[in-house]
Amino acid sequence: MFESTMIVQSAISAFNNAALAAPAFFWWALLAMPLFVMVAFYGGDFIRRIGWNNDNIASRASLVTIILTLMWVVLFGGNYGVLRDNITVLPFMVAAIVFVASVFIGSYLRNFKLPAFRGASRGRKLGIVAAWIAILGIIGLSDIHNWWGPILQVGAFLGGLAVGRLARREMRPIAGTVLIVMAVIVAILMQPEFFRFGQLGALTPVHLLFLILMSGAVAATVALRNVRPRGLIRHSAYVKLKWLGRFLSVLCMALFVLTESVPIFLGMTVMFFLMFAMSVVHADKLPDNIDVRMFAIILMLFGTITTLPVISALGLVYWVMLPRVNAWGQMRFLL
Repeated sequence: MFESTMIVQSAISAFNNAALAAPAFFWWALLAMPLFVMVAFYGGDFIRRIGWNNDNIASRASLVTIILTLMWVVLFGGNYGVLRDNITVLPFMVAAIVFVASVFIGSYLRNFKLPAFRGASRGRKLGIVAAWIAILGIIGLSDIHNWWGPILQVGAFLGGLAVGRLARREMRPIAGTVLIVMAVIVAILMQPEFFRFGQLGALTPVHLLFLILMSGAVAATVALRNVRPRGLIRHSAYVKLKWLGRFLSVLCMALFVLTESVPIFLGMTVMFFLMFAMSVVHADKLPDNIDVRMFAIILMLFGTITTLPVISALGLVYWVMLPRVNAWGQMRFLL
C-alpha cells in the first residue's frame, strides 16, 4: 500500500481526476476560436497559394493529418505510471497505429527519393545517420515500459514505411484517414490517462459528448461512401425501421455513458452505421459532396479531441472550400 510506485500512481491519478473538472481539450478549442475564425475567412486563399485545390485537398489534408497523428501518438503518449496492469494491450495498439500510419505515409512518399548515402561526403553521411538515429530514437522512446517496447515501435515504423513504399499505389485518403482516426479514438478510450485525455471511469459529459459525435461522424462517412442509394425500402416500413434504429442508437449511447466501455463504443458505432446505411439505401439520390462534408467534420472533431488545432483548421478549410449549401438540410435525412 505504501510502496513508492503505488504512491506515485495514486498522485498522478488524483491529478488527472482533479483536471477532469475542466476538460482541457475543450477549453483549448474555445481559446483557439479566433484562429478558426481567421482560417474560415482566409484559409482558402492561403492553401491555394501553396498549390492546394479542390482536386488534391483530400489527399494532402489526409497526409498532413496522418503525419501529425503519428507524431502525436509518438510524442504525446507515455504516462506509464498509470497503466493499470502489466498485460495491457495498449502498446500493441499504439504499434498498430504507428504501422498503419507509416504505411499511409510511405505510400504517398514512395516516389520521394531518400538522401543517398553511397557516394555522399563524410559530413552528409554523418547528417543522414544522425537524422535517422534521432527519428528512430524518438519513436523508440515512445514505449519504454518494457525492454521490448522500443523494438516494437521502431519495427512497426520501419515495417510500415517499407510496405508503403513497396505498394503499387497510394492508400485511399479518406478511407485510410478514417481508419487511423478511429484506431486513435479507440486507443484513447482504452486508457485515457495515457494520452492525458482523462481518467477511466470518470470522464465528464463533455468528453463523452465528443466521443459520441466522433462515433457518429465516422459511421456516417463510412455509410455515405460505401452504401449506394437505391430507394428500395417502402416508406411505411422505413419509418418503423428508422424509429427502431433511433431507439437502439439512444440505448447504445446511454450504455456508453454509463460504462465508458470500448466494446460498447464500437457497438454504438456499428449501430450508427446501420441506421445511416438504412437512410442511404432508402434515398433515391445523395446530395453532392455530403460524404466529404462529413469527413471535414471528422477532421474538426479529431483535432479538437487530440488538441491538434492544425487538423481542425484543415477540416474547416476543407468545409469552406466546398460549395455553400444548406448543409444541415442535406444531412438531416441521416437522422
